[in-house]
Amino acid sequence: MSSQYDAIVIGGGHNGLVCAAYLAKAGRSVLVLERRYLVGGATVTEEIYPGFRYTVCSYVVSLLRPQIIADLELPRFGFELLPLNGSLTPLLSGDYLMRWHDASETRLELMRHSSADAEAYEHFAMLMYHLGKAVRPMLSVTPPDPTSLSPVALSQLAGVARQFGQRGAVLYDLAKLMTMSSADFVEQWFETPALQGTLSASGVIGTFLGPRSPGSAYVMLHHYMGEIDGEFRAWGLPRGGMGAVAEAIASAARHFGAEIRLEAPVQEVLMAGGRAVGVVLEGGEEIRCKTLVSSLDPKRTFEKLVAPEHLPEDFRAHIARYKIRGSSGKVNLSLDGLPEFTCLQHLSRDEQIGFLSGAVSISPSIDYIERAYDDAKYGDYSRQPYMDIVIPSLVDPTMAPAGKHMVSIFCAYAPYHLRQGTWEDKREAFGDAVIDTLSQYAPNLKDILLHRQVVTPWDMEQTMGLTEGNIFHGELSLEQLFFLRPVAGYADFTTPIRNLYMCGSGCHPGGGVMGSPGQLAAQRILRRGR
Repeated sequence: MSSQYDAIVIGGGHNGLVCAAYLAKAGRSVLVLERRYLVGGATVTEEIYPGFRYTVCSYVVSLLRPQIIADLELPRFGFELLPLNGSLTPLLSGDYLMRWHDASETRLELMRHSSADAEAYEHFAMLMYHLGKAVRPMLSVTPPDPTSLSPVALSQLAGVARQFGQRGAVLYDLAKLMTMSSADFVEQWFETPALQGTLSASGVIGTFLGPRSPGSAYVMLHHYMGEIDGEFRAWGLPRGGMGAVAEAIASAARHFGAEIRLEAPVQEVLMAGGRAVGVVLEGGEEIRCKTLVSSLDPKRTFEKLVAPEHLPEDFRAHIARYKIRGSSGKVNLSLDGLPEFTCLQHLSRDEQIGFLSGAVSISPSIDYIERAYDDAKYGDYSRQPYMDIVIPSLVDPTMAPAGKHMVSIFCAYAPYHLRQGTWEDKREAFGDAVIDTLSQYAPNLKDILLHRQVVTPWDMEQTMGLTEGNIFHGELSLEQLFFLRPVAGYADFTTPIRNLYMCGSGCHPGGGVMGSPGQLAAQRILRRGR
């Protein structure tokens, strides 16, 4: 193995792997250093119990950029998405709301609840489509510095203005959405509590906000901007679990010439002459490089790996104030059969499987989610959490033994900072709250439960290196978006340290299994010729 590389990437999460693959494809010698025994960061599949393969943290794909899939030839390396069928919101009354993948079926379903909502839903979907179209080009550009008068910066700003100018008809709606709460936004459109709750819930995923918190409407839009095979707002499950996404990217990176070292935790950034020249691994090994790229979150990079004397005081102050509060938990289950939801008991088994082959959202109303947030605001986990649930084994039999199922449950809220006790003490009680709540909708759950894995924000920090367990490497709030992410003046993936770059979700355009931060960082590095 070479003693000096053109580039070293710290962290083998999906963004770090994307960055490494692009750099290697351009002919650079690249080394990826990953602290764990497998690549992926939070995008992993692990066989926690024999035969049951858990998507431990991240659990669905939509935001992964089509250009990245094509450029890195990911299908060639095993990447395959299985589309979700829709989204079921069960209700304790015994009824349900189902939003199918097919628009006409969804309209018929909404008519059962409200003819006005059925009519409004088509217009709402069209507006969200155009808002997503207006914002989505920003996912593929490096944010310009609005304070710079350089010709390059002015040209970039003009390009952004042109992009929005082409979508002028939705700018008023976009301005409102950027500052509103997701609850206020959807309440303008709909009257059915379950529809209001389920739509507004997209605004709280991955951030410490409630549905009535200003700014949560943008987070909702962030989750609306995905696509699969050119189809807007489509979601899918990777065959083989989320780890298959990271493994495909890693295989592409290796194909292009990158090296990946596992169980190689970085202890510090090696400095010389005011610039980054390599890394020191735990154990003392030094590895040199011309360019160093961190895919870790900003706090872990600049407060753990870089000594304070190498950073400007104002930059350190900005990083100290950077909001990265973890608020999400994950519960993964092994089941001896399918959960039997009360609201579906009148259907045949095949019909029930059709309903459960999409997502299941425990979000019966906005007030339900807001009450879950109320617990978290004061340092408690939610006694009745919002849950976003998928059963990957229904569409991918490799995820569980025959006749059994693996269930993936994203939960809000689980605040990193608890009012009393520690997450080591509270972990199983939180898992109990999730199981007890879900059992109200699927009463047979406890009878078929074989194993469970409860992943708290503390666990995400300890195992995967996510500061405070924040799955987006920092909140998607207005003051931490676009040219302000992660710090004003450094949204172009550079840092105050020469030859040190960032490429993680703490950079523009933010979190989710997207890959854009890694792609844009690689493009920035290649433009600089380093």
